[in-house]
Amino acid sequence: MKTISKCIPVALSALLFYVCALAQEHPICKADSLPASTPWNLAQLSNTPAFEWAGGDEMRGLFYAGEPYQGNATRVFAWYATPGTLAGDPAKDKNLPGIVLVHGGGGTAFAEWVKLWASRGYAAIAMDLAGVGPDGERHAHAGPDQQVETKFITGAEATDQWSYHTVAAVIRAHSLLLSFPEVDARRTAITGISWGGYLTCIVAGLDDRFQAAVPVYGCGFIHENSNWLNRFEQMTDDDRATWVRLWDPSMYVGSVTMPMLFVNGGRDFAYPPDSHAKTYALVRSPKNLHFVPDLKHGHIFDRPAAIEVFIRQTLEGGTPLARIAEPHTNSDTVTALVEAQTELVKAELHYTLDPVATKPETRQWHSRPASIHNGRIEAPRPPVETRIWFLTAEDERQTTVSSALVFPGEDGP
Repeated sequence: MKTISKCIPVALSALLFYVCALAQEHPICKADSLPASTPWNLAQLSNTPAFEWAGGDEMRGLFYAGEPYQGNATRVFAWYATPGTLAGDPAKDKNLPGIVLVHGGGGTAFAEWVKLWASRGYAAIAMDLAGVGPDGERHAHAGPDQQVETKFITGAEATDQWSYHTVAAVIRAHSLLLSFPEVDARRTAITGISWGGYLTCIVAGLDDRFQAAVPVYGCGFIHENSNWLNRFEQMTDDDRATWVRLWDPSMYVGSVTMPMLFVNGGRDFAYPPDSHAKTYALVRSPKNLHFVPDLKHGHIFDRPAAIEVFIRQTLEGGTPLARIAEPHTNSDTVTALVEAQTELVKAELHYTLDPVATKPETRQWHSRPASIHNGRIEAPRPPVETRIWFLTAEDERQTTVSSALVFPGEDGP
């Protein structure tokens, strides 16, 4: 339902924000399908937040209103760019697909990430999730910082927790993006890296206005296996249960309605294969996987190519990624059906003999060639000692997809 919008100036410190009392022209509609304990007011987050431009031509800085923190108003810094701003002629921007870019721990609103997606034809926004402004310093109206200790605080009000503020900041950035006239509200995507991937899993389960989501590394079940097990060991049973109920992506990713591509690597120190596989298994919407045995952790913007291909196929009708169906084990081979609209040039079987509990950065992966024939991938069965295995297929565009991971024995998910 639309109503008349009314914009009035208000003071926030020395800056002027403009509060637009817009009706929810792009509302989040799925609150009833989420757990009753969900702490966010999704109807409120659907509204366009108060914001102010903060300079720049090619790359435009802005501040927008965040959630109150410990009784104080907050604001969030973000970079925004479009093909038109990069070219010096924003008037040419019309009906653009949009993308929200969510950084990981130790990161910030990366201008180069925004520029990359704007150069690809997108209206791109990246917000800072640590209260940092364009100068790299924390500003006067910051919310919680992104120190590890801050992310695992117990006993505080839910509305003072890092995950509460960052999820709200990402959804508010999406609401702001949807309000810009050059953006096609029917074509927006989200991708995040590391803790940004963690947030992407949660936000995708909350905000059904996105049409595609790509979490990189981040996943749920981090209380069962992750780089932060020591944090959970320091909690009481009740505090741990509360943290998981409110903040673990496993509570939300099962509510996702848009297509998702999960990206991870076998040497990611933070989000191990078993937790990642459990998270992937919860998703009921169309999904795909790009799992690379030797991929390490890091803020990597321009690869893998599968990310751009997946988002283009979903928002722009581009040629889709190949997709490998659930693999099966026979007496002496493993097989899986594969669908592709491009030529497949290579397939492989990857496996590890190391226990699931092995630190991912020290895990040894082995690879064997697999054959592709009549829409089927086939490879010799891996050794009986194998603890994790999966299949991959690469096409002529050098994009790779993976089957779901298989965990033989009793120590897998």
